[in-house]
Amino acid sequence: MPIDYETLRNFKIPEVRQRLTKRDTIFYALSIGLGHDPLDSRQLDFVDHHRALKAVPSMAVVLGRPGFWLADPATGVDAVRLVHGEQGIVIHRPLPVAGEIIGRTRVTGLIDKGAGAGVPGAASAPGRPAAALLYTEKEVIDAATGALLATTASTTFLRGQGGFGGPSGPVKPAHPVPSGPPDRTLDLATRPEQALLYRLNGDDNPLHADPALAARAGFPRPILHGLCTLGIVCHALLAVLADYDPARLAALDLRFSAPVFPGETIRTEIWRSGAFQARARERGVLVVTNGRAVIAT
Repeated sequence: MPIDYETLRNFKIPEVRQRLTKRDTIFYALSIGLGHDPLDSRQLDFVDHHRALKAVPSMAVVLGRPGFWLADPATGVDAVRLVHGEQGIVIHRPLPVAGEIIGRTRVTGLIDKGAGAGVPGAASAPGRPAAALLYTEKEVIDAATGALLATTASTTFLRGQGGFGGPSGPVKPAHPVPSGPPDRTLDLATRPEQALLYRLNGDDNPLHADPALAARAGFPRPILHGLCTLGIVCHALLAVLADYDPARLAALDLRFSAPVFPGETIRTEIWRSGAFQARARERGVLVVTNGRAVIAT
C-alpha cells in the first residue's frame, strides 16, 4: 500500500531493552575490522577481554536497535527500495562495554521529494519516480542510571515512494567538503564475508546476504551495510584524529553516496578540521561524503 503521511510520521516504534555483554562489544569491534593488525595494541584494546576493554563509539548505532521495523507492512514502505542515506551520532557519555541498554527510536520527519530525487537533498527532475526522505532519531540510555549515552540520527531514502502529498522540506543540509586535498588518508580492508558477520549485530536485512534480493534492488551482489561502512570510517577517524581514544570522539555525521561491496578497501580521506569522506579504493568511487567529526582535545 502507498505511504500515508500521518501513519508513517506518527508510527510507534517499540522501546528496546538490550542486555549488553563484553562479548557483544568485542564482536561489534571485530565486525567492523578492529583487530585486523594483531600487533597494534591500540586495536587490541577493543577486542581483547583481558585488557581494560573499550567500546567503539559507532557501536551506538546497534545498541537498543529496533530491528528492521520498516519491513512492517503497516508502515506503507516498500522495504526493498529503501536506502540508508545519512547517519549521525552524538556521544554524550562513553559507551559501556556491558550493562542494560534502553533504545528509544522515533520518526522525526518525513519529506516528500516528489519526482526525480536521486539522493538525499537532490533537486527534482521531471520523469523520474517520486521519492521521500524519512528522518529518525534514537536515544541510547543506560537502564541502571537513566543517563543518556548517545543520540543517533538517520535519514532513509525511500526510492520511488514519494508523491503522497507530504511536506517538501525542510531537508537536512549537508556539511561542506573542503576544497583542498585531505591531510591524511587511511586504507582499511573489508572481508568478503564482512556483511554476513556484521548482520549478527542485529541488522539482518536480506539485501546484505541474499544475491537474488540484491538483484531485485538493482545491485550485482549483496552490499555491505551502510552502518558497517560507518563503523570502518569511525575506526579510521579514531586512528588518525584520536590515537584510538574513544572518549575523544564526541560526534560524527556523514552521507552515504554509494554502496560498498564486501571485499573492497575503504580509503578514508581526513582533514584536520574533522571533515572527511571515503571511497572504495578499487573502484575509485566515493562511498561516504560530507562527513564531519567532532574531536575533543
